[in-house]
Amino acid sequence: CYPGLLATLIYRLAHQLYLLNVPIVPRIMTEYAHNQTGIDIHPGATIGPGFFIDHGTGVVIGETTIIGKNVRIYQGVTLGALSLPRDAGEKLRDKKRHPTIEDNVIIYSNTTILGGQTIIGEGSIIGGNIWLTESVATGTKVLLKRPELIYSNS
Repeated sequence: CYPGLLATLIYRLAHQLYLLNVPIVPRIMTEYAHNQTGIDIHPGATIGPGFFIDHGTGVVIGETTIIGKNVRIYQGVTLGALSLPRDAGEKLRDKKRHPTIEDNVIIYSNTTILGGQTIIGEGSIIGGNIWLTESVATGTKVLLKRPELIYSNS
């Protein structure tokens, strides 16, 4: 009934095959889940127990992402790599390119967190529509200042 559960289940199976160095099949599995749910989790990502994706459409979790226990994320969240030069692919293949999310973190809708050195500290809450490329200390809330809405009847 929740697409996040299906995507996470398929990811967990694909991740075990990935750890066994099974070629291609883990990516086929997670691409199938992506097609069915709109959630793209690379089989190389490391995700702890108690992980939950609410709604889920548009979620992207990169290969070297590390996610701790009891992490909750919402639709449109990207845990990705910073932009790289065209020739960086092979040189950075085994390097940490994606963020680390520690235990008990909540990441709200449409947030982008990028970079292998970026760490979101335990118990932090990251509000919606946030763009982060730097680490956040344990127990921090990151929120946008309320925008000014303009209403017009013309």
